[in-house]
Amino acid sequence: MKPATYLTLLLSLFAFRAIAQPEIEPWGNLTGIRIDGQLMDFESSLRVIGPDGAAVFTAKEMQHPHYIREGNKQVVNTHLDSLYFTETVEEAGPGVARVKISWSAHADIRMQNATFSLELPESLSMEGTVQFVGNTSPMGLRQMPPGSNVSAPATGIKVVAPHRQLETRLDQAASIQGTILENHHARFDILLQSGDLQKSQTGEFALTITTGGDIDREPVHLTLNTGMPGRPFDGLGGNFRIQNPKLDPQVIDYCLQNLRLVWGRVELPWRFWQPAKDSDPLDSARAGHLNPMVQRAVDMARKISEKKIPLIVTAWFPPDWAAVGPIHFRPTPDHIWGNPLNHTNDEAIYKSIADYLVLLKERYHIQVSYFSFNESDLGINVRQTAQEHDDLIKGLGHYFASRGLSTKVLLGDNSDATTWSFIGPAMNDPAARPYISMISFHSWRGFDTATLQKWSDAAAQLQVPVVVGEGSIDAAAWAYPNIFQEPTYALKEISLYTRLLAICQPLSILQWQLTTDYSLLAGGGVYGDTGVLRPTQRFWNIKQLSMTPRGLLAMPIASDRPNIAVAALGNNQKHLYTVHLVNNGAAREVLLTGLPAKVKALRIYTTNQTESIKEGAPVKVFGGQAKFTLEAQSYITLIGS
Repeated sequence: MKPATYLTLLLSLFAFRAIAQPEIEPWGNLTGIRIDGQLMDFESSLRVIGPDGAAVFTAKEMQHPHYIREGNKQVVNTHLDSLYFTETVEEAGPGVARVKISWSAHADIRMQNATFSLELPESLSMEGTVQFVGNTSPMGLRQMPPGSNVSAPATGIKVVAPHRQLETRLDQAASIQGTILENHHARFDILLQSGDLQKSQTGEFALTITTGGDIDREPVHLTLNTGMPGRPFDGLGGNFRIQNPKLDPQVIDYCLQNLRLVWGRVELPWRFWQPAKDSDPLDSARAGHLNPMVQRAVDMARKISEKKIPLIVTAWFPPDWAAVGPIHFRPTPDHIWGNPLNHTNDEAIYKSIADYLVLLKERYHIQVSYFSFNESDLGINVRQTAQEHDDLIKGLGHYFASRGLSTKVLLGDNSDATTWSFIGPAMNDPAARPYISMISFHSWRGFDTATLQKWSDAAAQLQVPVVVGEGSIDAAAWAYPNIFQEPTYALKEISLYTRLLAICQPLSILQWQLTTDYSLLAGGGVYGDTGVLRPTQRFWNIKQLSMTPRGLLAMPIASDRPNIAVAALGNNQKHLYTVHLVNNGAAREVLLTGLPAKVKALRIYTTNQTESIKEGAPVKVFGGQAKFTLEAQSYITLIGS
């Protein structure tokens, strides 16, 4: 068989395996339809225009949706103010999604209208023509200036570009308005309901979306540069904040037994450790009296420490005496989270925290590496200004040293990558510098390269490591946990981790969490699943990442094709190298160049919807080059020495 014929057959087999399916976010926005693994992207939303013209629309962390999958259907229940929607998206063939929307007013509603809206990507907006089906001739979108719009009653819209097509067919004619947005994208608003609604008034609408286009199967060229080693990657870490004492132990034990972990983060239940300022929790603990919440946290710290895993101890809720005002367990009506520390009690605060660390050290021989307040930039649940954070690092850091503790205060432990300016005052304070030895941020928001690069730059400036203290992609996902089973979520999560490795060069990424909260496992009662406790695709992704050999440094690697996330690590002295790849598209061939001459073969592992760390045939290396095939929508790891 000719090589070209063999490759065509191989790619067709991979394409057959890849599911052609609509992708929908758990808040109700379609992001496209996959064909042979490639996402034909667009974005839908539900919108309500109020009487004053202001719009509210479905978006991440803007509502409280409920998401489930029923076979080839995905169902989202959500609401915009008092208008409640049920949106059902069904796979209806290659490149086809069937969308049904029903709504009900839970109060009298004053509004101009409610719409199902489609925003087109640049490939369609800038190069396409649009036709209102049954009404107008095709018209060019590129010629329309931002802010312009066109509307007509129609039974659908048809957009055609040189390499993409999108057609929406409505079950019944409706008014459709097209608007050119400031980013030159086009949005089409399909009218669902016009005018005010009375309580209990209902409605429904259905449409079919069909999309297609060129599938990118172009070979990928990866260029590795082993001559510029960066910062070390120790490996995977995990968070172990106990929130479900009944179900957490089984999940924790499974993860500890099946993952190579190099960092752990546990809680100091501060409110229960010292509820009264004038009490002496250390003496009480020495006498064997510990609050059950504290005992669980101590036991968790001990379990991690016994595995020789270094520890970060983090406090969430402060005791009343340590905070200003009544404790906010949820945001206030004006959307303010958390409480500032009561600085008149700073010495008592320092002593209380240090006493806990002393207990761990003297009773259990646990040497805590770092302490932090969780997401104090936001106030979950201690809220600090950037200057207060700087002062804490100096004050608490000095106090730890005076008590004979080697523990340092983490710089940051921020809620998101976006709040990087929070660490600025401490970074630029010479008095704080002796107490800073690691930076931390959480990866919930701020995925763009420029934002992530700021954390890498901060680590380089201070010449200290950076860790991702909480790793994952959606901070609200606990409210719609069925999304954890979706291959889309798993692929997005590991894609972000691969980009974090490449851009931030972290010492570790600490998964949130390795408990039942955001669990990598299903069954065993987790989120109501009473089946056998079992790993999900997310678990296999994380396990494959944890297989990264010890002692490797970040190394530059470049890809010449889109939709490929890639990171490389290596050790030139050991002649040991690892490449992590996430293919967010169709199957394609890869040429990897830049491998040292001593590397003769690569072991290759693949995880996707149907395969769990499947080891393929060894990849031969000739003259520093290796050729292999990426499966569609897959996470691939190569390890060579």
